Amino acid sequence: MKNRLLFLFTFFTLFISSSTVAQKALLKGIILDENNTPVQGANISFENSGTQSDQNGVYELSIPANKEVTIKVSHIALKSLEFTINLEENQEYELNPVLKTNVEQISTVVISGRERKTVEGITTLDPETIRTTPSANAGVEALLKSLPGVSSNNELSTQYAVRGGNFDENLVYINEIEVYRPFLIRSGQQEGLSFVNSDLVRNVDFSAGGFQAKYGDKLSSVLDITYKRPTRANATANLSLLGGSVAAGAISKNKKLSGMVGVRYRDNRLLVDARNTETNFQPLFADIQTYLSYNISNTFELGFLGNLAINKYDYEPITEQINFGTLQTVQALRVNYQGQEEDRYDTYFGALKGTYKPNENLTLRFIGSAYQTQEQEHFDILASYALGTVNTDIGSEDLGEIEFAEGIGSQLTHARNDLDALIFNAEHRGTYKKDQHQFDWGIKYTHEDIKDRLQEFEIVDSAGFAIRPPFNDFVNDQPFTPFASPIVPFTSVRAINETKIDRISGYAQYSIRSTIKDNEIWANIGVRTHNWNISGATVNSSDSQIVVSPRAQFAIKPNWEADMLFRVSGGFYHQPPFYRELRDSLGVVRPEVKAQQSIHVVLGNDYSFKLWNRPFKLTSEVFYKKLTDVNPYTIENVRIRYRARNNAEAYAAGADVRLNGEFVPGTESWVSIGYLKTEENIDNRGYISRPTDQRLKVGILLQDYVPSIPSLKGYLNLVYQTGVPGGSPSFADPYEFQSRLRDYRRADLGVSYVVVDANKRLKEGNFFNTFRELSLGVEIYNIFDNQNSITNTFVRDASSQRQFAVPNFLTPRVFNVRMGMKF
Repeated sequence: MKNRLLFLFTFFTLFISSSTVAQKALLKGIILDENNTPVQGANISFENSGTQSDQNGVYELSIPANKEVTIKVSHIALKSLEFTINLEENQEYELNPVLKTNVEQISTVVISGRERKTVEGITTLDPETIRTTPSANAGVEALLKSLPGVSSNNELSTQYAVRGGNFDENLVYINEIEVYRPFLIRSGQQEGLSFVNSDLVRNVDFSAGGFQAKYGDKLSSVLDITYKRPTRANATANLSLLGGSVAAGAISKNKKLSGMVGVRYRDNRLLVDARNTETNFQPLFADIQTYLSYNISNTFELGFLGNLAINKYDYEPITEQINFGTLQTVQALRVNYQGQEEDRYDTYFGALKGTYKPNENLTLRFIGSAYQTQEQEHFDILASYALGTVNTDIGSEDLGEIEFAEGIGSQLTHARNDLDALIFNAEHRGTYKKDQHQFDWGIKYTHEDIKDRLQEFEIVDSAGFAIRPPFNDFVNDQPFTPFASPIVPFTSVRAINETKIDRISGYAQYSIRSTIKDNEIWANIGVRTHNWNISGATVNSSDSQIVVSPRAQFAIKPNWEADMLFRVSGGFYHQPPFYRELRDSLGVVRPEVKAQQSIHVVLGNDYSFKLWNRPFKLTSEVFYKKLTDVNPYTIENVRIRYRARNNAEAYAAGADVRLNGEFVPGTESWVSIGYLKTEENIDNRGYISRPTDQRLKVGILLQDYVPSIPSLKGYLNLVYQTGVPGGSPSFADPYEFQSRLRDYRRADLGVSYVVVDANKRLKEGNFFNTFRELSLGVEIYNIFDNQNSITNTFVRDASSQRQFAVPNFLTPRVFNVRMGMKF
């Protein structure tokens, strides 16, 4: 009996011991410093166990499962970090801690690895939220549009406007390398893919203004992307009715070589075919992108960013009917089309980045990049239209048809536009950190070589009479008085340009962290300078121009019981003209165009608090921009046409508020509200609304799950924006056309079910366990089927000579299914 009890006791003890040994979890990731540079030799430890990060900053640590474990991350040159983490059995958790140079970091919650650069006025977005948020054009830009101050009224486009600026005023960096977008795209449905591949993204920082001197010469915003550095072999795949993507990453055995590669394909037919235009639409949007890094030594790393994108857009419209007007008088524009459009945008991009770190204080980077885009825009489309009153008699057989035509006519549009642009960059950046002091500097040379042929015209015919341009040398009284002159196009642009631009820019800035009477402070002061010269076979060489842009930031965190941070930032911001800004509405390049200038001031406050015993943050900012030497422009869908004259002044003022936190436990959601007013004064004629005068913006992103079925998750993305000015007809005075488009209202819903992931494994031998993660989902775009408009088409009534603003509507309600996989 005693032997049996001894045997049972021994068996039970061994069983408990073996179970305890088996209950392990894996913590892994990359140790980073404040510049997102990997930290070698950092100690990651708990109790009496630990490991060190390798020369790539990579670490793996096995810890007990199902218990709170206090992890300490330390390095001789950086302040230590402590946090408590609780993982489930066999769970693999990726944690990328950021070691700072300021105060000791102690926390009782899991650190997510995101560096919230609140003192710099930068918003950090979660890459996983980017990948799961439903949108007709999913990606980083789609999530940006839910932030205050960021607006876009076109779900098919990746372009966005920030605080009164336009699409050309936003900087985009990937791993400190500036990237570009195509030139000729004029419609959102011609855009297939953003340059940024969401599958490769590790970190997303965004500033809506008041940014530091280290960022480039644009007026509105900075989007700073960091791509992943894989810690092991992995792969992801995403499939939907709009296309698919595959990404894979790996690291060599010696941990010196690592890389990610992503391939994407997109097909917009699901969205375009849902519109009220009957078309034959054959798009091809595809790209391949990679980021590779190789540690040549312990102090030198070489990185390569490459991208090859093919965007082919074949479009053959057939018929279209647009109903507009009021409930009492419903009018319609019925159009029959002939012809087609064939566009192609091929872009090639490659960049090498060398990072040399001779010691813990000094980091030197050398960047060289080349970007080429070859674009064509060819179309011949004849549109025969009838403008009239719609039959609203419910009992009539012709319900919804045009019963009385007030005007009939036709429009022939023709284009043979070709562009070839080649851009080279060579740049050096440096950072020196010592205690609480940091110096940053950089110098960059850019050469731009653009060859452009612009050939397009428009012929308008109404009731059998060609409509001539409204020039002052004759009175156009057709069709009542015949006009016997030769037929000329209503609009015609012909130009051949060969333009070269050489630029040298540089910056220097100083940052300090300190305290004043127990109040933490941070300050940054810097200056940028930019010199450029324009030449070419078809333009007159310009005199060299130079601008100087001083900038500063200051933040203070008072020693209060309430967790609050106050900051102020601003300075002079210049935007030296890019090729698009040099070319006027007639296609002529004007090398004398000067840089637009903005004096920008931003006041901000961050208040962190707990609500329902969960963390929340309220971010508030007020801003003001005073713009001079403004280059006026018009927006047609997503195409911008400049006047190429610095003949205006403008201002933008407003306020942004964003509340983000765990509205639902364990998920991040937010509500954002923005108010903006921006006006311009052209030729001292008085202030009128700018094309981007987006007065009120409300954005809501909500993530949720079913408590009883946590694998069933929901994502809701809502945007409300008041209408922007709707533009004006060709040759019309913008001061006489200040009507606005209808308000933009959109709600996108996504529902997904997680079949398996790190926290949910099925029975042993189940096929789905071959996936590290597998999810299935359904998405509904534009749930409430709102009719949003992007621009107006102006149609002339031949009998009354009136111009009707006919709205061009965007996509209606659309259903999509998607599947996500990780290996």
